[in-house]
Amino acid sequence: SLTDSPVTLKIQQNWVPKVSHYFDKEHYTYVGHQIIIQESIEHFGAVVWPGALALSQYLESNQEQFNLKDKKVLEIGAGTGLVSIVACILGAYVTATDLPEVLENLSYNISRNIQNTDMHKPEVRKLVWGESLNEDFPASTYHYDFLLATDVVYHQAALEPLLATMVYFCKPGTVLLWANKFRFSTDYEFLEKLCKIFNTTILAEFPESNVKLLKATVREN
Repeated sequence: SLTDSPVTLKIQQNWVPKVSHYFDKEHYTYVGHQIIIQESIEHFGAVVWPGALALSQYLESNQEQFNLKDKKVLEIGAGTGLVSIVACILGAYVTATDLPEVLENLSYNISRNIQNTDMHKPEVRKLVWGESLNEDFPASTYHYDFLLATDVVYHQAALEPLLATMVYFCKPGTVLLWANKFRFSTDYEFLEKLCKIFNTTILAEFPESNVKLLKATVREN
């Protein structure tokens, strides 16, 4: 239910100040690791959006509630890879997915930040929402403990395929964590659709950034 009162948080300035700031790289610190993210201005998915910061911070601060160690985690719309990298640092087996044009930068950021560590190496894969899901991720083989999605609601045309993708991967036992900036009616429409299908709770709100973080699980009849 959406009646539980969510915690109100502020996105921490977890990135290093401008002194060591390169033109196209952002430095963040999560879970004691410095993470360097290369952004690219050509694609939506190539910039770190506020939902990614909110979810990264929340996962770092709530490791007992959401223990990712050795869990199977799928991120859809992984973008620059920040959330997937944080999930890796927290011990998860991560599959980071996005559109083909984003994968090169995504792979670069992930491999650069987890090389020379003993973390499980993440897999980077193409996933176009709503397309070829059963061929590429057959339900008999792929079962995820967590489905992570940040800043994925931005384009009206993508909402139905996005919802279909969430429904496809959310099996009994899967926890969906979705963080998004809420600005437009589309954002609230999507939330409404999500609430009709899943058991949904708002875990946290970041009012300064207009971000809400939600947890959703399958309704078991």
